[in-house]
Amino acid sequence: MRDSHTLAVVLAGCLTLSASTGFASGLQDDVNQAATILKRFQSIPEKSIPPAVLKDAKGLAILTVLKGGFVVSGQGGKGLVIARTADGWSGPSAIGTGGIGVGFQIGGEVSELVIVLNTDEAVKAFSRGGNVSLGADVSVAAGPVGRTAAARITPMAAVYTYSRSQGAFAGVSLEGMIVAERSEANRDYYGRPVVPADILSGKVMPPPGPRPLREVLAKY
Repeated sequence: MRDSHTLAVVLAGCLTLSASTGFASGLQDDVNQAATILKRFQSIPEKSIPPAVLKDAKGLAILTVLKGGFVVSGQGGKGLVIARTADGWSGPSAIGTGGIGVGFQIGGEVSELVIVLNTDEAVKAFSRGGNVSLGADVSVAAGPVGRTAAARITPMAAVYTYSRSQGAFAGVSLEGMIVAERSEANRDYYGRPVVPADILSGKVMPPPGPRPLREVLAKY
């Protein structure tokens, strides 16, 4: 599963499944969705990501994941990663995740994920392009939740993960999840071939599109 070609094939198949449900879209739609997801995650303080965690974050990955199928189940996810730079937040870099399984399943379920990058090493892992395996390339743990955890928090892992599904929000371990760069989406968004390292370091000037997400992140 660590093989890049294998993941690319799986991810392509899962995003084809997503496209058939109207889920597929460009990076600007992912930016708008990411802003909405963060607002939803923070709407109930007692169940939110602690502000101290977001304030100290070196970066964030935000994805929407669709699970569904008939007999053969599939999972396709897409979203973006963004990093904090000396001049504020970087532009977005497109990412995706995918997987397949066998089992009797009808219908679908949409989950929203926020992955908090606590360390510079975690940002570098997402900057290299290719695949990032949570738990292998970077340590991962379910993130703390709520205002009671809002005091200064020493990160227990390079990455904290959170999930919201069917209205239920929680810190959840996503160990084993593999995230891949979506190079074509980045090229279409920025109008030329770009690499995640240049995007996340702030070397690539983003178009005005990320403004809604930056406005949400400005609180942190």
